[in-house]
Amino acid sequence: MNTGFYRQLTGTERNIRNYCLRKELDMQQDGITVWFTGLSGAGKTTIAAELAKVLRRQGHKVEVLDGDIVRKSLTRDLGYSRAERDENIRRIGFVADLLTRNGVIVLVSVISPYRDVREEVRHQIGNFMEVYVKAPLEVCEERDVKGLYKKARAGEIRGFTGIDDPYEPPLHPQVECLTDRETVTESVTKVMDKLEVFWANTALSSAQL
Repeated sequence: MNTGFYRQLTGTERNIRNYCLRKELDMQQDGITVWFTGLSGAGKTTIAAELAKVLRRQGHKVEVLDGDIVRKSLTRDLGYSRAERDENIRRIGFVADLLTRNGVIVLVSVISPYRDVREEVRHQIGNFMEVYVKAPLEVCEERDVKGLYKKARAGEIRGFTGIDDPYEPPLHPQVECLTDRETVTESVTKVMDKLEVFWANTALSSAQL
């Protein structure tokens, strides 16, 4: 057996070999869940959609789990009690975990008002980045694209987050997007910067194995 094979490679051959190994590692994407939380109308869906475009252009595997769409399919049997809202988040977390473990970048856009169940899915998933999409309640009400705040104020909707049901903001989010002060591009850049740090750290860990 020729144990000296690697040492016999020329400098050019070693460079080519190392380049191929680096490219192979680049293709082995580490999955992560980016969890956008915030009031209705804060801008979660908008930021997640733009971030997905950026990531896909870079060749990443991306899936978006939007709260409104999930409610029409995966969790359409659930209402809006505290227990049902927690179950909604657990189901989304379960799917996000499966995708993350298979190397997908999962962008979750959902109000997820209660802190304890957000922490629960954070620990379940592992590779998890919490993004607090923050805007004052009055700004969210002014936007009110779906007309939900108007209905909640009129008493047509009960238990609406921010009006007659609490929203518990993250205590230590990895990213905070202040959508009443910054553009969508600025918010997306903030998240991308944190993802770059994540990938750099995972690449360093892989190199040390």
